[in-house]
Amino acid sequence: QVQLVESGGGLVQAGGSLRLSCAASGRTFSSYTMGWFRQAPGKEREFVAAISRGGGLTTYTDSVKGRFTISRDNAKNTVYLQMNSLKPEDTAVYYCAARSRELSSRESLYDYWGQGTQVTVSS
Repeated sequence: QVQLVESGGGLVQAGGSLRLSCAASGRTFSSYTMGWFRQAPGKEREFVAAISRGGGLTTYTDSVKGRFTISRDNAKNTVYLQMNSLKPEDTAVYYCAARSRELSSRESLYDYWGQGTQVTVSS
């Protein structure tokens, strides 16, 4: 079992930056692949980025490549999402998620979810 708590969301102007954090409970954080997903109003939740257990592999959805960076600190049981050059279309509730197997962008394959943090980008 792992519990996830996101933080760092807020209101930012277009072109600005935010860094989201997701703190995990437990002593086995390094055994989990971690992902970030988001859900905009009226839309389905979608994949944003994921990082492998050791941090050596990452994957991103096309719309955030070159703007967002996922990273993790296994000593601090935390995964991050650095978001730069934010656009109004990035507005969403952002969720972190964990799975005990390899890297994946499929929402249904993640076992544990946080409660989400709101990111609002104004134009």
